Amino acid sequence: MGMEIHTLLPLPADLKASYPLSERVRKIKEKRDREIRDIFTGASDRFVVIVGPCSADNEDAVCEYVGRLAEINEKVCDRLMLIPRIYTNKPRTTGEGYKGMLHQPEPDQEPDLFAGIIAIRKMHIRAIEESGLTAADEMLYPENRSYLDDVLSYEAVGARSVENQQHRLTASGLDIPVGMKNPTSGDFSVMLNSVQAAQSAHTFIYRGMDVKTDGNELAHVILRGGVDKYGTGIPNYHYEDLVRLLNAYKERDLKNPAAIVDANHSNSNKQFREQIRIVSEVLHSRNYNPELKKLVKGVMIESYLEEGNQQISEDRVYGKSITDPCLGWADTEKLLYKIAREC
Repeated sequence: MGMEIHTLLPLPADLKASYPLSERVRKIKEKRDREIRDIFTGASDRFVVIVGPCSADNEDAVCEYVGRLAEINEKVCDRLMLIPRIYTNKPRTTGEGYKGMLHQPEPDQEPDLFAGIIAIRKMHIRAIEESGLTAADEMLYPENRSYLDDVLSYEAVGARSVENQQHRLTASGLDIPVGMKNPTSGDFSVMLNSVQAAQSAHTFIYRGMDVKTDGNELAHVILRGGVDKYGTGIPNYHYEDLVRLLNAYKERDLKNPAAIVDANHSNSNKQFREQIRIVSEVLHSRNYNPELKKLVKGVMIESYLEEGNQQISEDRVYGKSITDPCLGWADTEKLLYKIAREC
């Protein structure tokens, strides 16, 4: 056979019983979820900033990063909703390379998904306990999210997954905001079709069960840029793109129109320092057009303790990305305060 079973993984309920949430953490998440919901329904005008490493590759470094965010959060929480980006699954265009902590709790060792699901749950819980901030993760594998569904306050469906039925249907059963990225082609209609599917009720197979969902009214779009047939990056964060998205939303009967702008990926052509300029332009567009101010709820930024990225090796720099390059902490701190002043 072309497939062999390595290990039978525990049921999500069993893993949660082994690594439970404290009552304090439960209350933190409940409060944060209410506040984030209010932003996406328009009851609050706070601006969302989803910020953190391209891939969460080291528990200590990630928790130190989130702890620093918490210190800033105390000063800007009246204007911003800071959501740490703790991404534990890393999509790979060709299937090769580091696939995130879920696959490899130790990046320089062999894959171990049993250890991985334990590692990512422990890291998310520790981050909340130490910082008081609940995080975002990517729904790369819809069935695996059940191991984290009691700790996450935001999820994103990536550009390569957004047309997949299981992602769309699973998103329809969540009670937290789910951002549907535009596909790598940049096609707005595909992205909005995904939002429409996620906002609708469905019946389907999930983890071997026949399930029914109510639809997720908090499903929305994430603009991350695209590429043309030659592989050239095509950004979609400019004013004209946001207006086009606004008009496309108006043509559909969708609840809570909302957009997050991903300042990296094809929007920056992975030139990580461009994120600073891109965020500034998005803020300017919002402040110029009141309708865009209501539509664009926030931005997504890739940032870590140290700027840039590095190869996986024995002498890795602590807190430096091993996947896509990220802003360093000094620039991130300045940018967060700038956003708080201008949003």
